[in-house]
Amino acid sequence: MEVTAYGAALDVTGSCYLINTGSNRLLVDCGMFQGSKRIERKNYIPRSIDPHNIDAVILTHGHLDHCGRLPLLVKAGYTKPIFMTEATADIAELILKDSAHIQEEETARDNQHRALFDMPPLQPLYTSEDVAKTCQLFYPIAYNHWKEVAPGLKFQLVEAGHILGSACVEMVVNQYGSKRHLVFSGDLGQWDVPIVRDPATITSADTIFMESTYGDREHDSYDLTLKEFEDLITDAIEKEMKIIIPTFAVARAQQILYQLARMIRTKVIKSIPIYLDSPMAIAATKIQSKHLKDMDDEAKGLEQSGQLAKDLSCLKLCQTSDESKSLNFVTQPCVILAGAGMCNAGRIMHHLLNNLENPKALVIIVGFQARGSVGRLLVEGAPEVKIFGETVHVHATIKNLQGFSAHGDQNDLLRWLKPMIKNKPRIFLTHGETNAISELAFKIEKEFEFKAEIPRYGETIQI
Repeated sequence: MEVTAYGAALDVTGSCYLINTGSNRLLVDCGMFQGSKRIERKNYIPRSIDPHNIDAVILTHGHLDHCGRLPLLVKAGYTKPIFMTEATADIAELILKDSAHIQEEETARDNQHRALFDMPPLQPLYTSEDVAKTCQLFYPIAYNHWKEVAPGLKFQLVEAGHILGSACVEMVVNQYGSKRHLVFSGDLGQWDVPIVRDPATITSADTIFMESTYGDREHDSYDLTLKEFEDLITDAIEKEMKIIIPTFAVARAQQILYQLARMIRTKVIKSIPIYLDSPMAIAATKIQSKHLKDMDDEAKGLEQSGQLAKDLSCLKLCQTSDESKSLNFVTQPCVILAGAGMCNAGRIMHHLLNNLENPKALVIIVGFQARGSVGRLLVEGAPEVKIFGETVHVHATIKNLQGFSAHGDQNDLLRWLKPMIKNKPRIFLTHGETNAISELAFKIEKEFEFKAEIPRYGETIQI
């Protein structure tokens, strides 16, 4: 039996594993690479993956770096089921449609420029039609339900605590009289944070593929992060600043809105205009309301009682580009939540372009920023950045709050891993940059007294 990592190997994005049992082939995730143009050039289906010979795809969750190459797979001839949780089916459809729309728009813009020089037109990576065909293959299943996809090969999805619908994959393969129990972590969340449930406890595995996004650090406690967030918001309101928050449309936007609602409800801040400038985040918020059963009890209660809507009566939804552009002329204190969360595309780029040179603006970074992204440069203190080819000097205040991350930190990752250690499994660390993976590998060896392995892109592992 073999497993090959075709993404998120010594990198954070592009998650994709090919499992070859000899008689069957499966993919766990088929995600898009995100970040710099160099990294994004990896967005293709490797020749060693034959879409016609893949028996099933299992999707851990709906973020683009886990589902974004699925339309390429379907475009190349894949026709079998794509398994996922019910909430992930809705979220992945939303995110893939948005991805296709962005690519179609960007390609059309590039082709206008190329036509001036009699250059041949480019084609988008995939189209809305490719996404529609992909979504027809979605096969939602419940959590904690074993599904047999071939004789001697079954899997189940268990809660990962990362975003709504996110899952770890437990896979059991009976082959030639031997049994293999594989676990793919997907992306793991933190414990005791609002909205999402805690990661499930998995007690048995002999092979583990584990994410390591924040394997080299500890987040501030969630309570400390909330206090810092409150202080930043209250101080900015007093100074009549415009508050810009780049937010992932799924999970992060809803989490920030949840905390702003709490601050208004408890009178920590006065009710000020809050703009959700993201059609995708607006749609994701509606999806969240549809899947209350997958939320924690407190969030479910606030949603069902109508209290959350009451707290956010100051929320204004910006669907159109004209509504988004009008925010450039808002002068009173306000909060603007806009995507994309990695500051690599979308409406947030326009807000950064128009506000980074304004000393009366506060930019709060609340999520992971990929290498090469504008957000990463801002977090690292760059005095200037390039946006749409224009050099923008940074005079706004930039703050980075890691405690809101949907990814668990080093302690969370070790907590998830610990119940499986008794069987001395092989551990493969993926979905992290070099330093994060190395630090987590060191910590695992120190705490559990055996070494984790670090696969490279395209490396085939014999199980």
